[in-house]
Amino acid sequence: MNIYDIARLADVSIATVSRVVNDSPKVSQQTKDKVLRIMADNDYTPNAFARGLGLGSMNTVGIICPDVADIYMAKAVSYLEKNLQGYGYDCILYCSGYAEEGKRQAVECILKKQIDALVMVGSDYGYDAPKQNGWLCSVAARLPVFLINGWLEGDNIYSVLADDQQAVYDVTEELLFAGRKEILFLSNSHSYSAMRKLEGYGNALKAHGIPIDQDRVLYPENAVYAVRDLLLRKRGLHFDSVIAATDELAVGALKYLRARGLRVPDEVSVIGCNNSELSICCEPELTTIDNRVEVLCKTTIDSIMTLLGGDTVKQKQTIKCHLVRRATTDF
Repeated sequence: MNIYDIARLADVSIATVSRVVNDSPKVSQQTKDKVLRIMADNDYTPNAFARGLGLGSMNTVGIICPDVADIYMAKAVSYLEKNLQGYGYDCILYCSGYAEEGKRQAVECILKKQIDALVMVGSDYGYDAPKQNGWLCSVAARLPVFLINGWLEGDNIYSVLADDQQAVYDVTEELLFAGRKEILFLSNSHSYSAMRKLEGYGNALKAHGIPIDQDRVLYPENAVYAVRDLLLRKRGLHFDSVIAATDELAVGALKYLRARGLRVPDEVSVIGCNNSELSICCEPELTTIDNRVEVLCKTTIDSIMTLLGGDTVKQKQTIKCHLVRRATTDF
């Protein structure tokens, strides 16, 4: 039994329960009596989180990401911290790595701190199957959990997502309309976001009557030279365009094309994803899908503050991506 269960049974907000716990004069006596009766009936003992909501004594949000050295995650953490500062909140950051055990350990460590909510950055957290994420659902029984670009259906779990699937579907279709029929897809993981991108690519091909050629779906390491070297080893692989799940992968493809003496975009078009600094550091500058991480982070923090204020927020919010057209495409 936790504060969310009490709020549900009493048909009030968690902020109201917290005010009752802290004997706030802002709650009517009738509501206070009802909440106290439900607490007594269920042997509920208020914890630090329930008291902190009313006292404003914590004002801290926990942030977990796999690796803050990653360009996308570093940018996200920066935006999250700035938005939290705007609300007068602090943050605590833990890096979990990508292994399941590391994720659990990071969560266990951060929950020892007094935090009001937990933000998990990146689509390596969550996924669709609650059975595989029971531990994360148990965390959400203690405090709100927000996933940035991840998705898991469950009580007190909230997701803010870029619409990666639609964005990749749209750029695949634009390549097809431009006469590109042999489109290489590069990804570096099987995360929720990566699989959504692959789904958008496959759906667009299917809509145009083109089957997916599995030889043109590759999973190199997310490093520029790793991509270049892998493609150099694939001597029999032919393609007239590239869609990459990250800008790093796309720049690796550009390195390969330069090594082969192929002209971009005349012979091969290249599209990346994330609109990172890498997209303007390469030559030619990279066309890329902007998944609008700044908007994702602001929406997440605004939603946390709304929730902690006692109002409801949507469990799933989807942000539309933008295509930034530069010199590696000619459509």
